[in-house]
Amino acid sequence: MSSNATAAVAAPESTLTEAEFAQAKLYLAQTFSYLGGAIKGLSETQWKFRPAAGRWSIADNVEHALFVQDYVLGPRRDQLASAPPPPPGYPATAIDDIIMHQFPTRNASVKGPDFAEPSGNLAQDGLCARLKANYDRCLDFLSSSGLRDHVLEGLPLKIITGGKYEWMDGYHWLLAQAAHMQRHTLQILEVKAHPDFPA
Repeated sequence: MSSNATAAVAAPESTLTEAEFAQAKLYLAQTFSYLGGAIKGLSETQWKFRPAAGRWSIADNVEHALFVQDYVLGPRRDQLASAPPPPPGYPATAIDDIIMHQFPTRNASVKGPDFAEPSGNLAQDGLCARLKANYDRCLDFLSSSGLRDHVLEGLPLKIITGGKYEWMDGYHWLLAQAAHMQRHTLQILEVKAHPDFPA
């Protein structure tokens, strides 16, 4: 994504430390760039190639990642504004690490929500434009205040930690959508590595 857009964002006056702000800013830049590199220069045939019946194409993976981003940046962000504060002893930093290091792995398959099921009807140009727009929306979210002040139940965190942790603050949701995108970038690379992937 644009380095100018990244540089234009200054650390806000909020409950984030400078280190937390810098960590998320870098993680967003890395994960969006990672996906952008994985889909750059693809032909329409490559974009729509499916490794097998019932498997997702590259287009499906990108559309799904965008649906999840739209949810986090829209309804979830709105819900956080009136959500309760973190419980006593809330291990925010430990959850940061779990999200960034365990969410992206492809060790286990997790069915996504129905609203994020790809339609297969969106054009490549449209998806790439939305990807750039969502990057800018993520930077706006990162610059907002109170990202550590409210929590909502996070089913992905609950599943990955076996129920040990389940509450995610705004900062966690922002990291999670990026980690989720990284996970699907790995899936895209698997599609590209398939022996029948079009030249």
